[in-house]
Amino acid sequence: MAVKPIVLEKFLELSVDHPVLDVRSPAEYAHAHIPGAYSLPLFNDEERKVVGTAYKQESREQAIKIGLDYFGPKMRRMVEVAEGILSQQGKSASTPNPQTSNILLVHCWRGGMRSAGVAWLLDLYGFEVYTLVGGYKSFRHFVVETFTRQWSMKVLGGYTGSGKTAILEKIERLGDSVIDLEKLAFHKGSAFGHLGQPEQPSQEMFENKLAIELNNLSGKGGGENSAIPQPFWVEDESWRIGNILVPQPFYKQMRSAPCYFLDIPFSERLQYIVKDYGKADRENLISAVLRIQKRLGGLETKTAINCLVENDIEGAFSILLKYYDKWYLKGLYSREPGCPPVVNVPANSVDPVRNSQLLLNTMN
Repeated sequence: MAVKPIVLEKFLELSVDHPVLDVRSPAEYAHAHIPGAYSLPLFNDEERKVVGTAYKQESREQAIKIGLDYFGPKMRRMVEVAEGILSQQGKSASTPNPQTSNILLVHCWRGGMRSAGVAWLLDLYGFEVYTLVGGYKSFRHFVVETFTRQWSMKVLGGYTGSGKTAILEKIERLGDSVIDLEKLAFHKGSAFGHLGQPEQPSQEMFENKLAIELNNLSGKGGGENSAIPQPFWVEDESWRIGNILVPQPFYKQMRSAPCYFLDIPFSERLQYIVKDYGKADRENLISAVLRIQKRLGGLETKTAINCLVENDIEGAFSILLKYYDKWYLKGLYSREPGCPPVVNVPANSVDPVRNSQLLLNTMN
């Protein structure tokens, strides 16, 4: 056998069924990586720094010699880890195929010496190894290009407390495609959106996850020869979701796509919000209010906090919901020039099952 270099499109196709091994340093992987990839670092962070310094200040040959000193003692362990990953993936596969269970996909930053070294070792041991031409850098080019492609999307609008996330989940179960930006960002969008959520990914990692989600809609590895992407639903979001920014070319398409505004009475949404956040830690809620105090205003901030201190959750969120309604309404009608008019969809209550069907009926 021999190591087979392949382009990104083929690499992503194979990654659906076979493990991807990211041999960059732990810090590089932790910052951002191809979604689903396993970390199998050739060098740790300090070793990478030493090798890189030798490459710049001494010579390529000296850097390789130092790298070999680090690599040698790790060889057996790296092979064993790769075996474990293949075994784990084989057990989790819905339809295991023994004839293809020996395939590994390997990449580093540029498709250079790190991936070449690890791929050589794994090939020598007997795995069928493919390396990514251009490495992770080529994947990042693909990510950026993905957001400039034209996508067919339908935007679900609605004031805070309309249960939009639950509606998207129901719509997806009914068979329509959905891109859940808040799920990818680990944040619900408002000042309270971080409560009960994991730490947000880096901006780069969010973009990687979004690009793969979009790519999956076309069923191929991206590029000019991709299949026509499926239309999908996305929630009407602001440009910023917590600390994450929605990529500008993609966000511009969101602001010009057809928008279906689910219009639910204030009282119904208030009860839904109180139920959702009512059990949250009071100190966390107060901290969230303080983060928006400049826009909320001094008096409203003070009143909302007093309500929280006195355990009047409904009173506090009544103030906050009016604030968010005002800002959302302003954004709703400041969409891209020439975009389709917003379609108003009246609903009596926050009922994801009924409201998802109401939206789909409006489409037909």
